[in-house]
Formats: sequence, C-alpha cells, structure tokens
Amino acid sequence: MKSKILEVAIEQFSRFGVRTVTMEDIARLSGVSKKTIYQEFKDKKDLVKETFACVLEEDRIKMCYMMEHEDGVIEHLVKASKMLRERLANMNPMVILEIQRHFPEAWIQFESFKEEFVMKDLVNVLEKGKLLGYFRPEIDSIILARLRVNQISSSFDPANFDMKGYNILELQLEMMDHFLHGIFTEKGRIAYQQQKATQEI
Repeated sequence: MKSKILEVAIEQFSRFGVRTVTMEDIARLSGVSKKTIYQEFKDKKDLVKETFACVLEEDRIKMCYMMEHEDGVIEHLVKASKMLRERLANMNPMVILEIQRHFPEAWIQFESFKEEFVMKDLVNVLEKGKLLGYFRPEIDSIILARLRVNQISSSFDPANFDMKGYNILELQLEMMDHFLHGIFTEKGRIAYQQQKATQEI
C-alpha cells in the first residue's frame, strides 16, 4: 500500500507541483482513504520527503550501475545525459522551487545526493577520460567536478525560472554541452558526437 501511495505521489507531484496536489488527491488516486495515508505518513511533509527520497534512490541505483558496469567514458556521458533528460522532461519546474522553499528536509536529501554520488561519479569519469585521451590532461578533476555540480544547482535557482522561452531541461543540457566541450580533446569531441548519433538512431 505504501509503495502504491508513493508511486501516485511521484507522478502527481511531478506533473502538477507539490503544493497543488493535496493528500485527498493522493488518497483518491491511490484508491485508499485519507486515514490510510496518515497511517503510512505523518503529514504531507513526511510524504514529500519520502517521495523525493524514492526518486533520488532510483537515480542513485542507475548511477551506481553505470559506475560499476560502464567501461566506456563516452558511453557513460551519453547515458548520464539521457538519464537527466528522462528525469526532467516531464517534470513541472515548480516542483524544485516548491521543495526548496517549503520542504527543506527533502531538499537536504538532494544536496547530500550531489555530494555523495554526483561528485564521486564525475571525478571518476574525468580521471578515466584523461587517461584515455578524451579529456584535456591538464584539467583538475576535482575542481571541474565541483564546477559541474554547481552548474546543476544553478539551473534550480529560482532566478533562472524567469528566463523566458527556456525550461529547466534546456538549461541543464546547454550547460552540460558547454562543460563537455570545454574539457574535450579533439578525440573526445569526435567520440562523443559519434556516440550521441548512435544513441539517437
């Protein structure tokens, strides 16, 4: 029952935002009573926190799989980009803003996720890419990984939602593209373009 409630909550929060969707909405769409929801979750803040934790855990599992099974640096980058697109494509941008402002305990989970998994993954990929000749050998992997993490965070800054004609997915993909072409060698740039073309076929 709890997993069903979380599944509905993830779908509804992603589509309509966190504040718009009520506990009554979640209960109705889950096919349970509101009382049942409160038996599983203390309040809406608790539901939002667990919902956000489920989403981050899903991404953590995907990232761990890529770290453990993807030998190719370029393949890893393309799959990470695809994962980002899938996560953000159908997400209401208000979700991020609302969680930052009104559900700080849930947002802390995202900050921890960036430090514990995203930073680690980026440093590993950058170091491997330098050894394989895909990235410029003189770059500092820790500094560049921090720069990329800060780029990710900057697109979630409420000030950036005022950019007319752009959405959060477009911002993230544009910044990622800029980041990669700043560190690629010619070998890396060609390999990345070829891999992207293969994935798009």
